[in-house]
Amino acid sequence: MNTEQAAIFDLICAAVSRGVLRKLVLSQPREDAPAPRQSGKLCLVRGKRVLMLESAFEGGRVSQRLYRDEELKTDLPAVLCAYRQINLLTSAGDAELRTSKKGMCTLLGGGALRARLEGKTQEFVRYDTPIDREKKHLLSGKEPFLHALGISDQNGRVHDKRQAKFRQINRFLEYVESIYTALPSAGTLTIYDLCCGKSYLSFAVYYYLTEMKGRNVRMIGVDLKRDVVEDCNKIATACGFEDMQFLYGDVRTAVPNEQPDMVISLHACDIATDIVLDRAMALGARVILSTPCCHRYLNDKLACTPLDFVAKHPQLRGKLCEALTDGLRLLRLDMNGYDAIAAELTDPENTPKNTLLRAIRRPGFDASSKEGAAKREAYQKTLTYLLGDAAEHYLEEI
Repeated sequence: MNTEQAAIFDLICAAVSRGVLRKLVLSQPREDAPAPRQSGKLCLVRGKRVLMLESAFEGGRVSQRLYRDEELKTDLPAVLCAYRQINLLTSAGDAELRTSKKGMCTLLGGGALRARLEGKTQEFVRYDTPIDREKKHLLSGKEPFLHALGISDQNGRVHDKRQAKFRQINRFLEYVESIYTALPSAGTLTIYDLCCGKSYLSFAVYYYLTEMKGRNVRMIGVDLKRDVVEDCNKIATACGFEDMQFLYGDVRTAVPNEQPDMVISLHACDIATDIVLDRAMALGARVILSTPCCHRYLNDKLACTPLDFVAKHPQLRGKLCEALTDGLRLLRLDMNGYDAIAAELTDPENTPKNTLLRAIRRPGFDASSKEGAAKREAYQKTLTYLLGDAAEHYLEEI
Protein backbone atom coordinates (compact mmCIF):
# COMPACT_ATOMS: atom_id res chain seq x y z
CA MET A 1 0.00 0.00 0.00
CA ASN A 2 1.22 3.53 -0.73
CA THR A 3 0.89 6.40 1.72
CA GLU A 4 -2.60 7.50 0.62
CA GLN A 5 -3.95 3.95 0.58
CA ALA A 6 -2.55 3.35 4.05
CA ALA A 7 -4.18 6.59 5.21
CA ILE A 8 -7.67 5.63 3.95
CA PHE A 9 -7.21 2.18 5.48
CA ASP A 10 -6.41 3.77 8.88
CA LEU A 11 -9.48 6.01 8.57
CA ILE A 12 -11.70 3.00 7.82
CA CYS A 13 -10.34 1.16 10.86
CA ALA A 14 -10.89 4.21 13.07
CA ALA A 15 -14.45 4.66 11.77
CA VAL A 16 -15.19 1.00 12.46
CA SER A 17 -13.63 1.20 15.93
CA ARG A 18 -15.71 4.25 16.88
CA GLY A 19 -18.87 2.87 15.29
CA VAL A 20 -19.39 5.90 13.05
CA LEU A 21 -18.90 4.34 9.61
CA ARG A 22 -22.08 4.94 7.62
CA LYS A 23 -21.07 3.53 4.26
CA LEU A 24 -17.95 2.35 2.44
CA VAL A 25 -17.99 2.14 -1.36
CA LEU A 26 -15.27 0.45 -3.41
CA SER A 27 -15.59 1.14 -7.13
CA GLN A 28 -13.61 1.40 -10.37
CA PRO A 29 -11.54 -1.78 -9.99
CA ARG A 30 -8.04 -1.75 -11.44
CA GLU A 31 -7.70 -3.27 -14.92
CA ASP A 32 -5.10 -5.75 -13.68
CA ALA A 33 -7.23 -6.79 -10.70
CA PRO A 34 -10.87 -7.11 -11.85
CA ALA A 35 -13.28 -7.14 -8.94
CA PRO A 36 -16.99 -6.46 -8.37
CA ARG A 37 -18.24 -3.21 -6.92
CA GLN A 38 -18.47 -3.48 -3.14
CA SER A 39 -20.30 -1.54 -0.48
CA GLY A 40 -19.83 -1.85 3.25
CA LYS A 41 -21.60 -1.00 6.47
CA LEU A 42 -21.19 -1.58 10.18
CA CYS A 43 -22.94 -4.44 11.97
CA LEU A 44 -22.90 -6.03 15.40
CA VAL A 45 -22.38 -9.78 15.61
CA ARG A 46 -22.68 -11.23 19.10
CA GLY A 47 -22.06 -7.79 20.51
CA LYS A 48 -18.86 -7.22 18.52
CA ARG A 49 -18.54 -4.56 15.84
CA VAL A 50 -17.69 -5.84 12.34
CA LEU A 51 -17.49 -4.42 8.83
CA MET A 52 -19.77 -6.17 6.34
CA LEU A 53 -18.80 -5.84 2.67
CA GLU A 54 -21.33 -6.81 0.02
CA SER A 55 -20.16 -7.61 -3.51
CA ALA A 56 -22.51 -7.11 -6.45
CA PHE A 57 -22.08 -9.41 -9.48
CA GLU A 58 -23.72 -9.52 -12.88
CA GLY A 59 -27.19 -11.06 -12.95
CA GLY A 60 -28.12 -9.60 -9.57
CA ARG A 61 -26.09 -12.09 -7.53
CA VAL A 62 -24.55 -10.75 -4.32
CA SER A 63 -22.22 -12.12 -1.69
CA GLN A 64 -21.32 -10.84 1.75
CA ARG A 65 -18.26 -11.09 3.96
CA LEU A 66 -17.71 -9.98 7.53
CA TYR A 67 -14.41 -8.42 8.59
CA ARG A 68 -13.65 -8.65 12.29
CA ASP A 69 -10.78 -6.89 14.06
CA GLU A 70 -8.00 -9.22 12.95
CA GLU A 71 -9.41 -9.65 9.45
CA LEU A 72 -9.56 -5.89 9.02
CA LYS A 73 -5.82 -5.74 9.62
CA THR A 74 -4.80 -8.80 7.60
CA ASP A 75 -7.29 -9.01 4.72
CA LEU A 76 -8.79 -5.58 4.04
CA PRO A 77 -5.61 -3.87 2.71
CA ALA A 78 -5.43 -6.26 -0.26
CA VAL A 79 -9.10 -5.63 -1.00
CA LEU A 80 -8.65 -1.85 -0.99
CA CYS A 81 -5.67 -2.03 -3.35
CA ALA A 82 -7.86 -3.58 -6.05
CA TYR A 83 -9.93 -0.38 -6.47
CA ARG A 84 -9.13 3.04 -7.89
CA GLN A 85 -11.91 4.83 -6.01
CA ILE A 86 -12.79 4.44 -2.32
CA ASN A 87 -15.50 6.53 -0.68
CA LEU A 88 -15.72 6.52 3.14
CA LEU A 89 -18.85 8.11 4.59
CA THR A 90 -19.12 8.61 8.36
CA SER A 91 -21.09 10.70 10.82
CA ALA A 92 -17.83 12.56 11.52
CA GLY A 93 -17.29 13.49 7.88
CA ASP A 94 -16.31 11.91 4.58
CA ALA A 95 -13.10 10.99 2.77
CA GLU A 96 -12.41 9.87 -0.77
CA LEU A 97 -9.40 8.19 -2.34
CA ARG A 98 -8.94 8.55 -6.09
CA THR A 99 -6.30 6.67 -8.04
CA SER A 100 -5.47 7.60 -11.65
CA LYS A 101 -4.81 5.02 -14.32
CA LYS A 102 -1.13 5.87 -13.93
CA GLY A 103 -1.30 4.98 -10.22
CA MET A 104 -1.28 8.52 -8.76
CA CYS A 105 -3.37 8.63 -5.54
CA THR A 106 -5.22 11.62 -4.15
CA LEU A 107 -6.90 11.55 -0.74
CA LEU A 108 -9.66 14.12 -0.28
CA GLY A 109 -10.94 15.06 3.17
CA GLY A 110 -8.62 12.66 4.94
CA GLY A 111 -6.89 15.14 7.20
CA ALA A 112 -10.08 16.77 8.46
CA LEU A 113 -11.75 13.41 9.07
CA ARG A 114 -8.72 12.10 10.95
CA ALA A 115 -8.71 15.16 13.22
CA ARG A 116 -12.37 14.71 14.08
CA LEU A 117 -12.05 10.96 14.67
CA GLU A 118 -9.09 11.53 16.97
CA GLY A 119 -10.91 14.23 18.96
CA LYS A 120 -11.42 13.37 22.62
CA THR A 121 -14.66 15.24 23.28
CA GLN A 122 -16.66 14.83 20.11
CA GLU A 123 -19.53 12.36 19.92
CA PHE A 124 -20.92 11.22 16.59
CA VAL A 125 -23.94 9.22 15.48
CA ARG A 126 -23.19 5.51 15.54
CA TYR A 127 -24.30 3.22 12.74
CA ASP A 128 -23.54 -0.25 14.08
CA THR A 129 -26.69 -2.35 14.21
CA PRO A 130 -27.15 -5.99 15.23
CA ILE A 131 -27.51 -8.52 12.39
CA ASP A 132 -27.74 -11.54 14.67
CA ARG A 133 -30.88 -10.78 16.62
CA GLU A 134 -31.09 -13.26 19.43
CA LYS A 135 -33.49 -16.08 18.66
CA LYS A 136 -36.19 -16.44 21.28
CA HIS A 137 -36.43 -20.15 21.99
CA LEU A 138 -39.24 -21.89 23.83
CA LEU A 139 -36.58 -23.47 26.04
CA SER A 140 -33.86 -21.40 27.68
CA GLY A 141 -31.33 -24.09 28.52
CA LYS A 142 -32.03 -23.86 32.25
CA GLU A 143 -34.62 -26.65 32.20
CA PRO A 144 -33.40 -29.52 34.44
CA PHE A 145 -34.05 -32.21 31.83
CA LEU A 146 -31.66 -30.49 29.43
CA HIS A 147 -28.91 -30.75 32.02
CA ALA A 148 -29.78 -34.40 32.62
CA LEU A 149 -29.50 -35.07 28.88
CA GLY A 150 -26.12 -33.36 28.65
CA ILE A 151 -27.40 -30.42 26.59
CA SER A 152 -26.60 -27.74 29.17
CA ASP A 153 -24.56 -27.34 32.34
CA GLN A 154 -25.86 -26.81 35.89
CA ASN A 155 -26.08 -23.07 35.28
CA GLY A 156 -28.26 -23.48 32.21
CA ARG A 157 -25.54 -22.68 29.69
CA VAL A 158 -25.92 -24.79 26.57
CA HIS A 159 -22.67 -26.60 25.79
CA ASP A 160 -20.98 -25.37 22.62
CA LYS A 161 -21.03 -28.83 21.04
CA ARG A 162 -24.74 -29.22 21.83
CA GLN A 163 -25.94 -25.93 20.34
CA ALA A 164 -27.19 -27.62 17.15
CA LYS A 165 -29.16 -30.20 19.15
CA PHE A 166 -30.58 -27.42 21.35
CA ARG A 167 -31.78 -25.51 18.28
CA GLN A 168 -33.21 -28.71 16.80
CA ILE A 169 -35.20 -29.45 19.97
CA ASN A 170 -36.58 -25.91 20.10
CA ARG A 171 -37.53 -25.97 16.46
CA PHE A 172 -39.37 -29.25 16.93
CA LEU A 173 -41.29 -27.73 19.84
CA GLU A 174 -42.31 -24.86 17.57
CA TYR A 175 -43.94 -27.44 15.30
CA VAL A 176 -45.66 -29.00 18.33
CA GLU A 177 -46.92 -25.54 19.23
CA SER A 178 -48.20 -25.02 15.68
CA ILE A 179 -50.33 -28.19 15.79
CA TYR A 180 -51.43 -27.81 19.41
CA THR A 181 -54.99 -26.85 18.44
CA ALA A 182 -55.33 -30.18 16.59
CA LEU A 183 -54.93 -32.02 19.92
CA PRO A 184 -57.84 -32.56 22.36
CA SER A 185 -58.39 -29.44 24.43
CA ALA A 186 -59.11 -31.35 27.65
CA GLY A 187 -58.12 -34.57 29.37
CA THR A 188 -54.85 -36.48 29.36
CA LEU A 189 -52.81 -36.41 26.18
CA THR A 190 -51.33 -39.73 25.05
CA ILE A 191 -48.11 -39.44 23.09
CA TYR A 192 -45.87 -42.14 21.63
CA ASP A 193 -42.24 -41.62 20.65
CA LEU A 194 -41.48 -44.55 18.33
CA CYS A 195 -37.84 -45.50 17.71
CA CYS A 196 -37.13 -42.95 20.41
CA GLY A 197 -33.36 -43.46 20.76
CA LYS A 198 -31.98 -41.12 23.43
CA SER A 199 -35.42 -39.47 23.55
CA TYR A 200 -34.44 -35.82 23.40
CA LEU A 201 -37.81 -35.06 21.84
CA SER A 202 -39.75 -37.17 24.35
CA PHE A 203 -38.42 -35.16 27.27
CA ALA A 204 -38.81 -31.83 25.48
CA VAL A 205 -42.39 -32.50 24.38
CA TYR A 206 -43.37 -33.85 27.81
CA TYR A 207 -41.88 -30.78 29.52
CA TYR A 208 -43.47 -28.37 27.05
CA LEU A 209 -46.96 -29.83 27.38
CA THR A 210 -46.92 -30.37 31.15
CA GLU A 211 -44.95 -27.34 32.36
CA MET A 212 -45.71 -24.74 29.69
CA LYS A 213 -49.22 -25.81 28.68
CA GLY A 214 -50.35 -27.24 32.01
CA ARG A 215 -51.60 -30.50 30.51
CA ASN A 216 -51.62 -34.03 31.87
CA VAL A 217 -49.52 -36.17 29.56
CA ARG A 218 -48.94 -39.88 29.26
CA MET A 219 -45.72 -40.36 27.29
CA ILE A 220 -44.47 -43.74 26.06
CA GLY A 221 -41.16 -44.17 24.24
CA VAL A 222 -40.16 -47.39 22.47
CA ASP A 223 -36.78 -48.51 21.17
CA LEU A 224 -34.85 -51.70 20.40
CA LYS A 225 -31.77 -50.67 22.40
CA ARG A 226 -32.23 -52.00 25.92
CA ASP A 227 -29.45 -49.92 27.51
CA VAL A 228 -30.84 -46.71 26.00
CA VAL A 229 -34.33 -47.52 27.28
CA GLU A 230 -32.96 -48.13 30.78
CA ASP A 231 -31.06 -44.82 30.74
CA CYS A 232 -34.14 -42.92 29.60
CA ASN A 233 -36.27 -44.41 32.38
CA LYS A 234 -33.63 -43.33 34.93
CA ILE A 235 -33.60 -39.78 33.58
CA ALA A 236 -37.40 -39.62 33.60
CA THR A 237 -37.42 -40.69 37.25
CA ALA A 238 -34.69 -38.20 38.16
CA CYS A 239 -36.62 -35.38 36.48
CA GLY A 240 -39.86 -36.30 38.25
CA PHE A 241 -41.67 -37.05 34.99
CA GLU A 242 -44.07 -39.51 36.57
CA ASP A 243 -46.20 -40.34 33.53
CA MET A 244 -43.28 -40.97 31.21
CA GLN A 245 -42.27 -44.55 30.46
CA PHE A 246 -39.80 -46.15 28.06
CA LEU A 247 -40.28 -49.67 26.73
CA TYR A 248 -37.88 -52.09 25.11
CA GLY A 249 -39.30 -53.74 22.01
CA ASP A 250 -40.56 -53.49 18.45
CA VAL A 251 -42.77 -50.44 17.82
CA ARG A 252 -45.22 -52.67 15.93
CA THR A 253 -46.09 -54.61 19.09
CA ALA A 254 -44.68 -52.82 22.16
CA VAL A 255 -47.09 -49.88 22.43
CA PRO A 256 -50.64 -50.28 23.70
CA ASN A 257 -53.20 -50.88 20.97
CA GLU A 258 -55.07 -47.63 21.59
CA GLN A 259 -55.39 -44.33 19.79
CA PRO A 260 -52.60 -41.85 20.65
CA ASP A 261 -53.13 -38.14 20.32
CA MET A 262 -49.70 -37.71 18.81
CA VAL A 263 -46.88 -39.90 17.50
CA ILE A 264 -43.39 -38.42 17.18
CA SER A 265 -40.20 -39.90 15.80
CA LEU A 266 -36.74 -38.45 15.25
CA HIS A 267 -34.44 -39.98 12.62
CA ALA A 268 -35.83 -43.52 12.48
CA CYS A 269 -33.48 -45.17 9.99
CA ASP A 270 -34.64 -46.04 6.46
CA ILE A 271 -37.87 -48.11 6.49
CA ALA A 272 -38.08 -47.77 10.26
CA THR A 273 -39.72 -44.44 9.45
CA ASP A 274 -42.27 -46.29 7.29
CA ILE A 275 -42.89 -48.71 10.16
CA VAL A 276 -43.49 -45.75 12.48
CA LEU A 277 -45.88 -44.08 10.04
CA ASP A 278 -47.71 -47.36 9.39
CA ARG A 279 -48.15 -48.01 13.10
CA ALA A 280 -49.26 -44.43 13.79
CA MET A 281 -51.86 -44.57 11.04
CA ALA A 282 -53.09 -47.99 12.12
CA LEU A 283 -53.64 -46.63 15.65
CA GLY A 284 -55.42 -43.56 14.29
CA ALA A 285 -53.00 -40.99 15.73
CA ARG A 286 -54.44 -37.50 15.51
CA VAL A 287 -51.04 -35.91 14.78
CA ILE A 288 -47.81 -37.39 13.41
CA LEU A 289 -44.46 -35.58 13.47
CA SER A 290 -41.65 -37.63 11.95
CA THR A 291 -38.15 -36.80 10.69
CA PRO A 292 -36.88 -39.49 8.29
CA CYS A 293 -33.30 -40.72 8.03
CA CYS A 294 -31.16 -42.86 5.67
CA HIS A 295 -33.27 -43.32 2.53
CA ARG A 296 -31.70 -46.52 1.19
CA TYR A 297 -34.71 -48.74 0.51
CA LEU A 298 -35.93 -47.21 -2.75
CA ASN A 299 -32.42 -46.81 -4.16
CA ASP A 300 -32.16 -50.52 -5.01
CA LYS A 301 -35.68 -50.75 -6.40
CA LEU A 302 -36.15 -47.66 -8.56
CA ALA A 303 -36.95 -48.74 -12.15
CA CYS A 304 -38.24 -45.70 -14.00
CA THR A 305 -36.74 -45.16 -17.46
CA PRO A 306 -37.86 -41.50 -17.80
CA LEU A 307 -35.83 -40.71 -14.67
CA ASP A 308 -32.68 -42.51 -15.81
CA PHE A 309 -31.08 -39.22 -16.85
CA VAL A 310 -30.85 -38.49 -13.11
CA ALA A 311 -30.82 -41.98 -11.62
CA LYS A 312 -27.78 -43.14 -13.63
CA HIS A 313 -25.58 -40.79 -11.61
CA PRO A 314 -24.99 -42.27 -8.12
CA GLN A 315 -24.61 -38.88 -6.44
CA LEU A 316 -27.90 -37.66 -7.87
CA ARG A 317 -29.69 -41.00 -7.53
CA GLY A 318 -29.42 -40.88 -3.75
CA LYS A 319 -30.93 -37.39 -3.59
CA LEU A 320 -33.66 -38.34 -6.04
CA CYS A 321 -34.60 -41.43 -4.07
CA GLU A 322 -34.66 -39.43 -0.85
CA ALA A 323 -37.18 -36.99 -2.32
CA LEU A 324 -39.23 -39.76 -3.93
CA THR A 325 -39.33 -41.79 -0.71
CA ASP A 326 -40.67 -38.89 1.33
CA GLY A 327 -43.07 -37.99 -1.48
CA LEU A 328 -44.48 -41.52 -1.39
CA ARG A 329 -44.84 -41.27 2.38
CA LEU A 330 -46.86 -38.09 2.00
CA LEU A 331 -49.09 -39.80 -0.59
CA ARG A 332 -49.59 -42.75 1.75
CA LEU A 333 -50.52 -40.45 4.63
CA ASP A 334 -52.96 -38.59 2.37
CA MET A 335 -54.44 -41.89 1.23
CA ASN A 336 -55.10 -42.79 4.86
CA GLY A 337 -56.88 -39.58 5.74
CA TYR A 338 -54.10 -37.19 6.80
CA ASP A 339 -53.28 -33.68 5.65
CA ALA A 340 -49.52 -34.07 5.30
CA ILE A 341 -46.67 -31.76 4.36
CA ALA A 342 -42.87 -31.87 4.30
CA ALA A 343 -41.17 -29.01 6.12
CA GLU A 344 -37.66 -27.98 7.11
CA LEU A 345 -36.89 -29.09 10.64
CA THR A 346 -33.92 -26.84 11.35
CA ASP A 347 -30.98 -25.09 9.72
CA PRO A 348 -29.31 -27.44 7.18
CA GLU A 349 -25.97 -26.58 8.82
CA ASN A 350 -27.18 -28.33 11.97
CA THR A 351 -27.98 -31.65 10.30
CA PRO A 352 -28.43 -32.94 6.74
CA LYS A 353 -31.36 -35.04 8.04
CA ASN A 354 -33.52 -32.01 7.93
CA THR A 355 -36.99 -32.94 6.64
CA LEU A 356 -40.00 -33.07 8.94
CA LEU A 357 -43.15 -34.89 7.86
CA ARG A 358 -46.15 -33.33 9.57
CA ALA A 359 -49.51 -35.05 9.32
CA ILE A 360 -52.85 -34.09 10.89
CA ARG A 361 -55.77 -36.51 10.67
CA ARG A 362 -58.77 -35.24 8.73
CA PRO A 363 -61.99 -35.50 10.73
CA GLY A 364 -64.59 -37.83 9.24
CA PHE A 365 -62.36 -39.28 6.52
CA ASP A 366 -63.84 -42.45 5.03
CA ALA A 367 -61.29 -44.70 3.31
CA SER A 368 -64.11 -46.59 1.59
CA SER A 369 -65.52 -43.43 -0.01
CA LYS A 370 -65.00 -42.38 -3.62
CA GLU A 371 -62.37 -39.89 -2.44
CA GLY A 372 -60.52 -42.62 -0.58
CA ALA A 373 -60.59 -44.92 -3.61
CA ALA A 374 -59.23 -42.15 -5.85
CA LYS A 375 -56.34 -41.50 -3.48
CA ARG A 376 -55.45 -45.20 -3.33
CA GLU A 377 -55.48 -45.39 -7.10
CA ALA A 378 -53.21 -42.35 -7.40
CA TYR A 379 -50.76 -43.89 -4.94
CA GLN A 380 -50.66 -47.21 -6.80
CA LYS A 381 -50.15 -45.48 -10.15
CA THR A 382 -47.20 -43.58 -8.72
CA LEU A 383 -45.67 -46.77 -7.33
CA THR A 384 -46.05 -48.53 -10.68
CA TYR A 385 -44.47 -45.60 -12.51
CA LEU A 386 -41.43 -45.68 -10.21
CA LEU A 387 -41.04 -49.43 -9.64
CA GLY A 388 -42.73 -51.21 -12.50
CA ASP A 389 -43.74 -54.77 -11.67
CA ALA A 390 -42.04 -54.52 -8.27
CA ALA A 391 -44.64 -51.99 -7.11
CA GLU A 392 -46.80 -54.67 -5.49
CA HIS A 393 -43.92 -55.64 -3.20
CA TYR A 394 -43.12 -52.11 -2.02
CA LEU A 395 -42.73 -52.06 1.78
CA GLU A 396 -44.00 -55.62 2.13
CA GLU A 397 -41.28 -56.04 4.79
CA ILE A 398 -43.11 -53.82 7.24
